[in-house]
Amino acid sequence: QVHLVESGGGLVQAGGSVRLSCAASGGTFSNYAMGWFRQAPGKDREFVATVSWSGRSTDYADSVKDRFTISRDNAKNTVSLQMNSLKPEDTAVYYCAARAAFSGDRNYVNYNYWGQGTQVTVSS
Repeated sequence: QVHLVESGGGLVQAGGSVRLSCAASGGTFSNYAMGWFRQAPGKDREFVATVSWSGRSTDYADSVKDRFTISRDNAKNTVSLQMNSLKPEDTAVYYCAARAAFSGDRNYVNYNYWGQGTQVTVSS
């Protein structure tokens, strides 16, 4: 059982930056690919970014490419999402997820464990 806890959300102005962190416990962190997803009110959960077990391979949604960066530290059991040039449409609850595989996946149903989410609100 892997326990995930996100932190770092909040209110930011458009064009600003926020860094989200996710701390994992209860499992061997390097056995899991990690992902970030988000869900805005009234919308489906949406893929944001994923990173492989080693950190060498990453994937991003087109809507966040070149603005967001996912990274992980297997020594500290953490995964982060650096979000720059934020837009109002980035407003959502952001979730960290763990997938029992070496590589990530864009489909949220393929993840085994989820954090509780952290709210990011971008004002215009």
